[in-house]
Amino acid sequence: MEMIRSTNDGKIIEKPRNGSGSMKLSQIMTAEELNGCTTLFARVTLHPHSEIGYHIHTGETEAYYVLKGQGIFIDGSGQDVPVEDNTICTIEEGQGHGMRNTGDTDMDIIAVVIKK
Repeated sequence: MEMIRSTNDGKIIEKPRNGSGSMKLSQIMTAEELNGCTTLFARVTLHPHSEIGYHIHTGETEAYYVLKGQGIFIDGSGQDVPVEDNTICTIEEGQGHGMRNTGDTDMDIIAVVIKK
C-alpha cells in the first residue's frame, strides 16, 4: 500500500521527559505503519534553551540524528557531549541519555526508537 501524507502536524510537549522548555513532536511514520518494529520515527523540534530530560531505554534502542542546530547530548555515563548538524547519537538498550538545545534557534532532530 502506497501512502502520501504531510508530516507537518505535530504536538507540543512541555518539559519533555521531565526536562525543561518544550518541543514539537511530528511523527513521520507510526508504529503500526512500521509493523511494530519501531515505536517512534519522528522529527523532534527542540525549542531554544529546552531540554529532553535524561531517561533510560529498556527493551529498545534509539538514535538521534541532528538535522539542524547545536546543543549538548547527555550520554549514558552522564557526560555532556557537544552536538551539531549531521551528528548521530546512538543509545543502546539499557543506556540513558538526554538532549539540551543550547542555541537561540530551534534544533531539529530525527528520532528513531527500535524495539529489541
